[in-house]
Amino acid sequence: MKKALLFLSGLFFFTASFAQKEKVKKTHEVGIFIGCSFYIGDLNPTGYFGPLTQPAGGVLYRLNYNRRFSFKAGFNYGTIEGDDSKSNSPSQQARNLSFKSYIHELAVEAEFNFLDYRTGNTKYPYSPYIFAGIAVFQFDPETQLGNQWIELEPLGTEGQGTVGGAKKYKLTQISIPFGFGMKFSMSKRICLGLEWGMRKTFTPYLDDVSGTYASPAVLAQNGPTAVVLGNRSIGTEPSAMTGSQRGDGGKDDWYSFAGVTLTFTLHAKEKPCYSYK
Repeated sequence: MKKALLFLSGLFFFTASFAQKEKVKKTHEVGIFIGCSFYIGDLNPTGYFGPLTQPAGGVLYRLNYNRRFSFKAGFNYGTIEGDDSKSNSPSQQARNLSFKSYIHELAVEAEFNFLDYRTGNTKYPYSPYIFAGIAVFQFDPETQLGNQWIELEPLGTEGQGTVGGAKKYKLTQISIPFGFGMKFSMSKRICLGLEWGMRKTFTPYLDDVSGTYASPAVLAQNGPTAVVLGNRSIGTEPSAMTGSQRGDGGKDDWYSFAGVTLTFTLHAKEKPCYSYK
């Protein structure tokens, strides 16, 4: 976590320092993001952009310091899902866990264009770019029991919140977004972007799965629903599973947003002669 924050601080400082040396005027953009979201963790058996990928959207603001560096702030919303029953692994099918969670993310990022770029300037009409930043996000995993969707965090399905058990995980967390994209100037004020970003989180519980099976007696402290949802294994007596591995042993989960951005320049202060600039 400290290394990531130091890297981001250095990136922001370098961006600001470089921008002060440039004479190009700043511009401001607002726009939308339309795309998809997915997660990587215990209950995603298909990896990137699999059948569990869901629609996502958002809004964004971008401050262009110059033709190479920008700052971006955005709010993204999406859904992540996982389902053992869709795995090709017999052990995952037997575990029989599933979840979905809505992700609400507020992120601040720095962007670096590999080529000079300016929306509306025919000499600098496109560029690949990379970005990195920091985000605050909320999630709330739930699963289906009969015809009901049940929130999992209050249940402490691995014994969290019980006597002698761990604390329940927090539903508001920090993540590190990073990724790459491509920008295209479509007109004097409109920019089209293609972007894919991964989010490094610091929790293994996006899917409510990480550690070992708690005993039914322990889970009973959190109520009968906790006993049912803590162990949904097929063909195995729940009490026989106590202490065995339920998840990946604490590896942090990831989530991702990918899609298209469409932004509109609010203030085009720079008015160059495009034939010579």
